[in-house]
Amino acid sequence: MDGAADTGHLVVGVDGGNSKTHAVVATLAGKPLGWITAGSVVGALAGGDGGAASLRALIDAALERAAQPPGARDRVLAAALCLAGIDLPGDARRIRAALTPHGLAARLVVENDALATLRGGTATGHGIALVCGAGINALGVAADGRRAGFPALGELSGDWGGGAAVGMAALAAAVRSADGRGPATALERLVPEELGLRRPLHAVRAVHRGRLPQARIAELAPLVAAAAQHDPVAQAIVERLADELAGMARAIARRLRLVRTPTEIVLGGGMLGDAASPLAPLVIDRLAMLLPVATPHVLATPPVAGAVLLALDALGGAARSDPREIGRQLATLGAPQHVVV
Repeated sequence: MDGAADTGHLVVGVDGGNSKTHAVVATLAGKPLGWITAGSVVGALAGGDGGAASLRALIDAALERAAQPPGARDRVLAAALCLAGIDLPGDARRIRAALTPHGLAARLVVENDALATLRGGTATGHGIALVCGAGINALGVAADGRRAGFPALGELSGDWGGGAAVGMAALAAAVRSADGRGPATALERLVPEELGLRRPLHAVRAVHRGRLPQARIAELAPLVAAAAQHDPVAQAIVERLADELAGMARAIARRLRLVRTPTEIVLGGGMLGDAASPLAPLVIDRLAMLLPVATPHVLATPPVAGAVLLALDALGGAARSDPREIGRQLATLGAPQHVVV
């Protein structure tokens, strides 16, 4: 079915993380017509309208980018919003109830953003997704629809990992190297250099006194991955992260009774998708030992392609679409346009 044959009806897929949001407009055949990127809309979800104003502006901007005429939102049959922070029981239902009266789409799907990674990396939407970007999360979906995941509330729920945690571990290692409490590490020099400072303790003071946003610490994660090639302390941080991710996958496989069942494991997020980082190979090596019948692979398409498929799933039409083909077609559209919503 091409764009003309499907009577002009559309779907929208949204992948919203803690730092940025992608939105794609597609036909009912899964053909992307346009995509955009914006800042995170996750914080707006706590507002009185459940973030409806931000999401409405985001969808309208995506429709405009897709060269759709004014009022095209009325032709959006389904929108799948895959958002960070949809972790606890009832979160998705609460957000969907808040958004439904605002006319974002005829049918609204609200899911955790890890599901976009899983759906975009598998033909069926069944398997396990491991996501490691600014934060860390995992989600599993069995063939019979059973799900398993984690609260993903950081230290409060027993989580460790993601760019923020890796950055903090790097800063701590740099400080301990400088004051003699820990082993010597190249991070003692690399961490303050990356932040434009002279010494690790200068970074600690700057964050403590509010002169340096704590979010900057998460930017140290690529530095740690690069240093891991030659520095044992940096390598230990990356190894710990690989252990954490593989352990999450094993826990989900056990809860869903998939340990002895061939299962796809999709690795996504900025840290796992970085070809220059040693993290993904380390995780895959650990999974080979912990879940030998599983098939782990790095997500080859933008996660927002999975959100498009989830919107099509809601209409019973995703069987006609291949996530890899959506990814290829997105590539032909070029980089997403950045908008402010």
